[in-house]
Amino acid sequence: MRKLLNTLYVTNPDVYLTKDGENVVAKIDQREVMRIPTLNLEGIVCFNRLGASPYLMAMCAERNIGICFLTPNGRFLARVTGQVNGNVLLRRQQYRYADDKDRSLGVSKVMIAGKIFNSRKNLDRFRRDHGSLISDETNYQKITQLMDTDRRNALSCIDMDRLRGLEGDAANAYFSLFGQLITSHNAAFAFHGRNRRPPKDPVNCLLSFAYTLLAHECQSALESVGLDPYVGFMHTDRPGRASLALDLMEELRAYLADRLVLSMINRGQVTDKDFIENGEDNILMTDSCKKTVLSAWQKRKKETLTHPFLKETVPVGLIPYIQSMLLARYVRGNLDGYPVFLVQ
Repeated sequence: MRKLLNTLYVTNPDVYLTKDGENVVAKIDQREVMRIPTLNLEGIVCFNRLGASPYLMAMCAERNIGICFLTPNGRFLARVTGQVNGNVLLRRQQYRYADDKDRSLGVSKVMIAGKIFNSRKNLDRFRRDHGSLISDETNYQKITQLMDTDRRNALSCIDMDRLRGLEGDAANAYFSLFGQLITSHNAAFAFHGRNRRPPKDPVNCLLSFAYTLLAHECQSALESVGLDPYVGFMHTDRPGRASLALDLMEELRAYLADRLVLSMINRGQVTDKDFIENGEDNILMTDSCKKTVLSAWQKRKKETLTHPFLKETVPVGLIPYIQSMLLARYVRGNLDGYPVFLVQ
């Protein structure tokens, strides 16, 4: 089993990363502000403008430490990785599956059904803990029943475009109730629907940031088991897009990202002062807010659960790696089907 190590998040835009021996060194104006041994790292995520030295990138590539470069507000720029992991036979089989419409649809169906199931679990969890806060019980039941129907239809779907339509319908239904899951009385966290590129309110800003972190974890996990993160089953090929990582994210969004955002808002870990306006209808997180979210993300990864398929107690942070491992086993032919992650 993969050891859960640390991911280094560089949020200060003025930091420059370099190497010294076997260490990653962070500098500001040539002054060293932090040093961490590469032995303790599994990845580096940079929100800084100055980037990293070529020598550091070479060392990380040799040690299979992925470096992901993002803009200060979280837009993906580039990723540096080392040699391809895994054997060529696994990737060739993955490409065959991706080119096979029936195989691609088969994997995509269970992933989307899993996404809808896990989203519904978030709604059920809210009903259990805060049922008295539901503003319209009839509408709540109508929407959750619609999601159940979409999940069943997804499993029996025979067309990829139809599956994408069902996924979109279920997501719209889920986010139509998402605002009710926010129990904070802070008006800044009113939620009126999903928006992005750029996010227009604090809740969407948090969601987009959490999804960016999850995408990084999924891409690293797929690479670690030898799968090509850029060749997906439901998300089609597009230059620079990690399509398989986006596929894998679907089943994990509700449990890993949405729950984190909800808990941080409802516990008051973030406030309206953590966000700033950036032109018309554009909201950005402050650096201190990013650090708060990243700290909560790292803490969340250390929590444990019983994996529904393996029946073993594992850290939450290993879920993307476990699902990647199971997906690789399916592609190799060691499993009859892909065991999607379902929240218990």
